[in-house]
Amino acid sequence: ATAPLKDVHLGLAPPGRGPARLALLSGHYLYYHYGCDGLDDRGWGCGYRTLQTLCSWPEGRPAGVPGLAAVQAALEDMGDKPPGFRGSQSWIGCVEASLCLDHFGGPQGHLRHVPRGAGLQGELERLYSHFAGGGGPVMVGGDADAQSKALLGVCLGPGTEAYVLVLDPHFWGAPKNPSELQAAGWVGWRDVGTAFDSNSFYNLCLTSRNSQE
Repeated sequence: ATAPLKDVHLGLAPPGRGPARLALLSGHYLYYHYGCDGLDDRGWGCGYRTLQTLCSWPEGRPAGVPGLAAVQAALEDMGDKPPGFRGSQSWIGCVEASLCLDHFGGPQGHLRHVPRGAGLQGELERLYSHFAGGGGPVMVGGDADAQSKALLGVCLGPGTEAYVLVLDPHFWGAPKNPSELQAAGWVGWRDVGTAFDSNSFYNLCLTSRNSQE
């Protein structure tokens, strides 16, 4: 396993064609993805990997980032998951991630539920305020669209154009550098209208610095 890459969005060009309001996360993060620690979690580990990315913020260091086994053990021990969850290939989503952020002393996680049919359009101003106000990565997951990912920023305008900066944990392999990930689209700006499935509900987990810091 290689050390996770840091701040892999740096160097991306802004998405829009004209003047826009753009806000990116503050602080630093590490990019966790399928197999990055030597464990083959293809097909089920994306929520855990996004949680690990959240836990690496805001310092961008691996200290304090739990492994997948530790996450499963914690969820089972706290009674969120039934006995036998340890060692399984069961998915987790934003609700479990917020429990684990609290359990492992990571950044604070704030849950938002976006009902089916709404898409993320109604959350854009909230996301803009979150990132502009010093917020960290935002985990996203749904039901029809169950693929977990992280949002690192938002770009609004001109007009009705709207983009989110998506970090996708489904990469398999050993990325050499951020530009390789950017070129292949594992981190990049996505049009909000097409990046999210309006048939799905979504949960968001917005991270912010702990008030003790």
